[in-house]
Amino acid sequence: MEQPNGERLSLLLWFRLACFYHQSNRLSNDNVGQFDLTISQFDLLVQTQANQPISQMDLAEKLLVTKGSITQMLAKLEQRNLIKREQEWRIKRISLTDAGEALMKEARPDQSAFQSSLFNPLTADEQKQLNTLLKKLQKGIESQTN
Repeated sequence: MEQPNGERLSLLLWFRLACFYHQSNRLSNDNVGQFDLTISQFDLLVQTQANQPISQMDLAEKLLVTKGSITQMLAKLEQRNLIKREQEWRIKRISLTDAGEALMKEARPDQSAFQSSLFNPLTADEQKQLNTLLKKLQKGIESQTN
């Protein structure tokens, strides 16, 4: 059965977005690998640094991961002395250690510059337009899930 042109274009757009996302994640993993991190661990450290002390539950929510996944990631980063968990009644609060802060001082600007470079093929105006369009798509998805 032939797809209508609008549907075909929408599927092509979804495919291109998915490809860009996966390729940029793979390249980002390679880039943060120089700091012995995965992109998931890096994102966890960024969210922790920006929101510390942050509860383990809030961190999982911000990262869009399960409680099991966050527990595993935290254990690995804790073993490396990059984060510390403190129990506050029923809530576990996460903060960066001095070693975690030092690592982020080095890794964060490097990764930010790398991720920014992925958009170099676009002009500044094209980047603004893409941002506007992606926000519009995100609002559309959010209205479907509420």
